[in-house]
Amino acid sequence: MIVRPYQHWFFRLFVWHGSVLPDILFRLSLNLIMSVIAVICFHWYERIGLHLTTAPFSLLGIAIAIFLGFRNNASYARYTEARQLWGALLITQRSLLRQVKSVLNDEQQILLFSQLLIAFAWSMKHQLRHTSPQADLRRLLPEPYLSQVEASPQPTNRLLLCMGHWLGEQRRAGHLSDLLYTSIDANLNRLSDVLGGCDRIANTPIPFAYTLILHRTVYLFCTLLPFALVADLHYLTPLVSVFISYTFLSLESLAEELEDPFGSSANDLPLSALCNGIEIILCEMLDRPGPEKMRPDLNCVLT
Repeated sequence: MIVRPYQHWFFRLFVWHGSVLPDILFRLSLNLIMSVIAVICFHWYERIGLHLTTAPFSLLGIAIAIFLGFRNNASYARYTEARQLWGALLITQRSLLRQVKSVLNDEQQILLFSQLLIAFAWSMKHQLRHTSPQADLRRLLPEPYLSQVEASPQPTNRLLLCMGHWLGEQRRAGHLSDLLYTSIDANLNRLSDVLGGCDRIANTPIPFAYTLILHRTVYLFCTLLPFALVADLHYLTPLVSVFISYTFLSLESLAEELEDPFGSSANDLPLSALCNGIEIILCEMLDRPGPEKMRPDLNCVLT
């Protein structure tokens, strides 16, 4: 995620990091080449009677703009839902630790439960980004939970199961009343809902055929556009064509980036920073020192 301080509107025009321009620069250069070819070949294909007008491109451009709007709305809806799920994760984990700490007198058991909560957040982050959670699991979990979770093909789900077992042990030991047990178990179910919601977003992409149709139409439009503009613009064709293509290509590239909000691109959710924030809050609730708060890098990117 880009976390950039306020900039004057003029300087923002030249911002490079965080824009989609680096991703589409090669594609824009192809459009520039086609524009130069259109200018060079204009007199040749005009002599043989070939002449494209801007009228069909105006109609097609309107249709593409509408479809790109729907595409970006669908991608941003996934991003918004993912952000809400991680917000619900923080709220639920804070409520769980508050409930446990207000009832139990065993500091060791409270610490163990907080470690399971923090490990759950970090493990879910690694699961969504398809990275190894071993380093964070070994940093957070004691034995025998560590070996049990590491041996599982689904460590995040196993951590949820471990918290359920821990809750059952406290109930059987008489440390929790039936009412409080039910309340804490309901919050554990909310953690399961968060995990399931994130899995659904990560494993269910926008239908490929829908994306492919828009992708082909945009590139066909950008490829033929210079040949329609050259009759009126002549040597200004490369400038105008690249500018129009930038609008369509950047919107399509941004939609692709937001489709997977759990990735590591500049505009994706900062999962590491969210996990770091959860760990800081839970450690503070235990009156224990937490990790240092993550800050954006030199390019204002928060991972």
